[in-house]
Amino acid sequence: MTNYKDITIQGLWKNNPGLVQLLGLCPLLAVTATVTNALGLGLATMVVLIGSNVLVSLVRDYVPKEIRIPVFVMIIAALVTTVQLLINAYAYELYLSLGIFLPLIVTNCVIIGRAEAFASRNNVWASAYDGLMMGVGFALVLIVLGAGREILSQGTLFSGADQLLGPWAANLTIHLWKVDTSFLLAMLPPGAFIGMGLMIAAKNVIDKKLEERKPAPVQTEITRARITKVG
Repeated sequence: MTNYKDITIQGLWKNNPGLVQLLGLCPLLAVTATVTNALGLGLATMVVLIGSNVLVSLVRDYVPKEIRIPVFVMIIAALVTTVQLLINAYAYELYLSLGIFLPLIVTNCVIIGRAEAFASRNNVWASAYDGLMMGVGFALVLIVLGAGREILSQGTLFSGADQLLGPWAANLTIHLWKVDTSFLLAMLPPGAFIGMGLMIAAKNVIDKKLEERKPAPVQTEITRARITKVG
């Protein structure tokens, strides 16, 4: 029986692709200068994760083990191309902003890793749910990192939201404070590395606190008493 609760915890926290597996870090660090870019790449990655997990689960019994990896890559490449064309058609500004990192989703180790480790061994529903949870976990890391970098560098949130959601979203930009000169370190990849390191450190601290709060294991070992003299 599939444990959906465990899949949820693994995707969002215990085995989070960004914070624990540390996979797919190149686009994660490169395009998270704003929340809009982070959200766009996060959604695209999530769609590909769900689609690839479903398709791999459907064909797992018909693909010989010797050629499974090339077949998985072909499935992922087809899905990425589809997503890329859709973004090009309906969110062209975002397509230009994400640039080369959009087609590079094909090489994201998170996606091929879940196809091999989970979808090739489980049914369609469990695989789709695993893709959803892993995608949400990855997207949340992108969004939190993008929010921190955008606030520090520009003093705003959701800048350029119209690139992703259309002209009506231009008013969604939140101005937290006025920035005369952008904080260059937060805008550049080194700032992303620092932010990522702080997030991983925060997760480790939280995990340690949670571990300390767990009750101590009950002593179940029985101590034998040897009686050598009676009376």
